[in-house]
Amino acid sequence: MKTSAEICYPLQTLRSLLMGLVVSLILLFATPVGESVAVAVPGPSAEVSEADLDALFDQALEATNVGDFATAETYWTRLLEQQPVNPALWSNRGNARVSQNKLEDAVSDYNHAIEIAPDQPDPYLNRGVAQEGLGQWKDAIADYNHVLEIDDQDPVAYNNLGNANAGLGNWETAVEEYQHAAELAPDFAFARANYALALYQVEDTQEAIRTMKNLVRKYPQFADMRAALTAALWAEGQTGEAESNWASAVGLDRRYRDIEWVTQVRRWPPKIVSALDKFLALQPIS
Repeated sequence: MKTSAEICYPLQTLRSLLMGLVVSLILLFATPVGESVAVAVPGPSAEVSEADLDALFDQALEATNVGDFATAETYWTRLLEQQPVNPALWSNRGNARVSQNKLEDAVSDYNHAIEIAPDQPDPYLNRGVAQEGLGQWKDAIADYNHVLEIDDQDPVAYNNLGNANAGLGNWETAVEEYQHAAELAPDFAFARANYALALYQVEDTQEAIRTMKNLVRKYPQFADMRAALTAALWAEGQTGEAESNWASAVGLDRRYRDIEWVTQVRRWPPKIVSALDKFLALQPIS
């Protein structure tokens, strides 16, 4: 029987989910948030029972799973009122805030988690994601590098380093980091997808297309690579195969019709964005 002093709540696991998910998109598509290692903390006040805390935690996870991040934030806040020195709860609320684009508030939550548990990697990983959203690329890189100082085999940190370097326009470096992430975790489909897109940006076009095709073959419902393959093949004059992939892509995720979403949210590199834009406008490729 656990005493109240042993109650601790882990972070909802977006890291593992995003490493394996290819069918649908989540906010922060290519920048998965990490999970914290739960730390035993002082128990709740006498007014709130252990069962009540467990119920709040379950409700927070349920709200997260259905995409009701505002409600999830409320539940994490109520839990923090009872366990204010639990780093996992601070990270959980930070994740809920990131999902609502409350990025500065999320950074503040991750700062609290880091102050409480400075030796845990995931609050740094999470804070880096929020800093990317704020365009604070160098701060994000510093956080991802700190994760790698703790665990130099972390594929998510390498993937996110690629994202941050892409934000700075360091595409050759991004290619290397995405490739390393994919080598460390061969089933990390998003890292390999990012690798393909970065290859296209540095004009290694045939290897980019080969990688995209391999991903689509392995994951037929991977809308991101279907859409990217559409753009790349259209630019190569392979219109029939491009249009076939496009039908599949928009059937899975219609957001790829929105070039602003592709650029600002999914954050494709400029050259593949341009190719998709020309396809959408049905303009000839020069």
